[in-house]
Amino acid sequence: MSSFQGSKINPTRFHKSQIKFFLFLVALAVFMIMPIVFMFSQSLKPINELFLYPPRFFVDNPSLKNFYDLINVTNVTVIPMTRFLFNSIVVTGAVVFLSVMISAMAGFALSKMKFKSKGIIFEANIIALMFVPASVAIPRYLIVDRLGLTDNMLGHIIPLLAMPVGLFLIKQFVDQIPNDLIEAAAMDGAGHFMVFRKVIIPVVMPALATVAILAFQTAWNNTETSEIYMNAETLRTFAFYMTTLTGNLENKVAGQGIAAAAALIMFVPNLIIFIIMQSRVLDTMAHSGLK
Repeated sequence: MSSFQGSKINPTRFHKSQIKFFLFLVALAVFMIMPIVFMFSQSLKPINELFLYPPRFFVDNPSLKNFYDLINVTNVTVIPMTRFLFNSIVVTGAVVFLSVMISAMAGFALSKMKFKSKGIIFEANIIALMFVPASVAIPRYLIVDRLGLTDNMLGHIIPLLAMPVGLFLIKQFVDQIPNDLIEAAAMDGAGHFMVFRKVIIPVVMPALATVAILAFQTAWNNTETSEIYMNAETLRTFAFYMTTLTGNLENKVAGQGIAAAAALIMFVPNLIIFIIMQSRVLDTMAHSGLK
């Protein structure tokens, strides 16, 4: 056991006693990655392999024809695919940045600052976790319409900024920070914003990364705002365009390959952002210094 060189939870060297854990984790990883492999395989299948029976998991003759067909279909439309993609990138970037900042500042205020009705506000946030989006679709539409945000890019962004789960998660992280640390910073002349930027942000980075992942997935995959709030085609997002693409094709059979390619395009950004932010979460948790 001396080869562990440290705690048994996080060894720095390989030991034969770890083999059983590696075998289990490898088997679990293979099982978990199978849907991702199937999605890539499906998007590369030519039309004759898509309808084989019994279906095949792996593609025999990989081809990029589905992606070429997707590009060719979008090139003949009035509004190019790049417009929808641009809308999604702008909306997703704004939602991720603003939702993370709003959740972080609200979590800091509800945890460490003293003001009236603080408990009521947090309880309202807890109650908001109980409601599914479909249950508030009508009142949300009425609010967006009253604010004049229909057929406006802000109609994509503002309804997605409220993240009760993000606020709850960040507040729980901020609660772990000792009050003495904040008081010491205040005695050194730091104001609320300086304490938030220098003390709170580095500690709650794992929670911020989690909120960023949730916000990205919500905004990137969102079709509700395009369906309900946007009448102008030029203001709709890439996710909405992908869901309606195959339905507008005359050849429904050939459209299945295009649908597989579109599904992969929608999935890859989620995979990339998760891998990037997950590494950030693990690194920050290892060096945060707070348990």
